[in-house]
Parts: sequence; structure tokens; C-alpha cells
Amino acid sequence: MWRDDIVLLDGAVGTSLWEKAADRVAVWRYNIENPAIVKELAAEYLDAGSRIILANTFGANRYAVGKTDYSVQEIVSTGVRLARETIGDRAKVALAVGPLPLLMEPYGDLTEEDAYAAFDEQISAGAAEKPDVIVLQTFMDADMMHIAAEAAAKHNLPIFSMLTFTEVGKTIMGHSVERFVDTMKDIPLAGIGINCSLGPDKAVPVIASFRKYTDLPLVFKPNAGKPILQDGEEKVQYDVDTFVEDILPALDFDVKYIGGCCGSNASYVRALRKRIFGE
Repeated sequence: MWRDDIVLLDGAVGTSLWEKAADRVAVWRYNIENPAIVKELAAEYLDAGSRIILANTFGANRYAVGKTDYSVQEIVSTGVRLARETIGDRAKVALAVGPLPLLMEPYGDLTEEDAYAAFDEQISAGAAEKPDVIVLQTFMDADMMHIAAEAAAKHNLPIFSMLTFTEVGKTIMGHSVERFVDTMKDIPLAGIGINCSLGPDKAVPVIASFRKYTDLPLVFKPNAGKPILQDGEEKVQYDVDTFVEDILPALDFDVKYIGGCCGSNASYVRALRKRIFGE
């Protein structure tokens, strides 16, 4: 065992649901159109050892859902409810919230007021179903993250905040780890860190740099990679064994919450559990 305070997270929701579905649509649609696979995935992560499991609500904001006949309220509340029905009290249910698919001023037309309204709508819909945690993840803009966190903070739930970084330790908006930590200093976070974009070997130096700027618990969910065609089969860049070997050094930098993002599934979580806890 590495440390007895480590909390095992889940893996990807989107790519894992696409593995199960006959059609690849916006994954939040499965809450209504194919709830069986949403519950199946949550059950797989629970069985693998995940202690915090994401509800299928990540991209369900008004700018995405509004293009369909569904409502944000319907999609998000159903997503949290499906997770709770599957998990019960055996693990924590996390309301997952991602960035809005628009750029904020001055780079785009999205105002702070409109961004807050969108996040407030999504988060309030999920919070009404009483999740245990709110996870803000895969953001590239620290300022947009702060707006989402403000909307989350009024619900008095633990908040995890994760940006997605490039290898040089900045987001594609040019926001550094230091900038991220400083931007979020007035939000009562339960954890801060990174997810998505990078594989574990490339992401470890970035998560390690957080310790220069914060004492908050660190959250780490790197990618297993996008599917690639190899020898006629679809594979990911990091297989289970490679992913686990490459992610474990993050624990030397006091990472508390650890799991996977795109390309990872329950088999990755199970392998992490075995290596970390010997189970």
C-alpha cells in the first residue's frame, strides 16, 4: 500500500459509454435514450473500486442540450439519479460539470453573466438530486472555471476543480498552474488538479508543480489516449499496464485523488486498485 489516504476515482465516462453504445451521440443523451448502459458503467466502476463516481452530466449545459428537445433539468437530474440508484451509499456520487462550448469575452462573445447563468442552471439541477461532490473538470480557462465554481459554491458541497494542461504546464488559453491556483483561492475547494489531454507520464510533472503553489489535496485523472487503429483493431495509446506504471509516480507528489480520463475504463481502475492497495 502506498498511503492509506488515497481515494480511487473512476475512469472515463464519455469514451466508456461510446464503447457500450450502438450509436455515438452526445453521451448525456444516454441518460434518457439508453439509461441501462449509464447504470452499467457506474456499476462497473463501483465493482472496480472507485470511491467517487461521476454522474453522466459533464456536457449537459444549455448551449448543448438546448439544441435538442431535452431540457437541462431533465438530463442532469436523471444523470445524478441513475448514478445514485446504481451506487447507493457504497461510493460517492459526483455531479460532473464541464466547460461551456463557447469562449468568454474578450476572446469570444460569452459574457460572465451568461456563463454564470448556464452553470447555475446545470449545477442547481444536479444539486437538487443530492450528489455528494461537484466535480468541475476539463476546463481550459481558469476564469470560466472560477465562474462555474461560484455557481457550485452556493450548494455547500465539496468541490473538485481540474483544468486540462499541455506538456509545458499551461492550458491552451495560456493559463499556468500558478494562475489557476491564484484564481481559485477564494473558492473553498476540496481538491484541485488536472484531468484529460495528457497521458500519465506527461501529466505527472504538471501535477507535481501544483505543490509549489497550494496545500490543497491534489486530484489527478490523466488520459489513456484516443483510440487508434492498430493491426485492424481499435486501441488506446496507453494500455492498462503502461497507464498504471506511468501514473503511480504521481503518488510521490502527494496526490490524494487518482483515476483516469479519456480512454480508460473499469479495467484501469481495477489495476490501479491492485497496485495501490494490493487488493
